[in-house]
Amino acid sequence: MVVRSYEQLHTMLLKEQQRLKAAIAQHPVMERTPAGYGNHAADDATDVFDQAANVSLLQSLWRNLEEVEAALDRFERGTYGLCLRCGEKIEWARLEAHPQAALCMRCQRRQESR
Repeated sequence: MVVRSYEQLHTMLLKEQQRLKAAIAQHPVMERTPAGYGNHAADDATDVFDQAANVSLLQSLWRNLEEVEAALDRFERGTYGLCLRCGEKIEWARLEAHPQAALCMRCQRRQESR
C-alpha cells in the first residue's frame, strides 16, 4: 500500500495499537511451575525454553506497543515526523516502512553503532 498522507500513517498506527493490545490480551499465561520438578530433564528443558520464548514475545509486544503509543503521542503534540535527536524531518520512506520511527536514518545509525 502506498501511503500518501500523515492521516494514513495515523490510521495505520491506531490499527497497530489495537492489534498489539489484542495480541497482549490474548497472550497465554504460562504456568509458574519451577523447572526441575518434572519427571524428565528433557521436559524441564522444554518448559524452560517455552517460558523464555513466551516472556520474550510478550516483552516484544509491549515494546512495540510503547513505540506506537509514543508515535501517537507525537501526533497529538504536533511533533510526529520529526527526529527526536536532531529535530530534522524523518524521511518519508522511513515513515512509510516504520510509522513509529522516532529517529531519522542518520541518528538511528548513530544509535545502533554505539
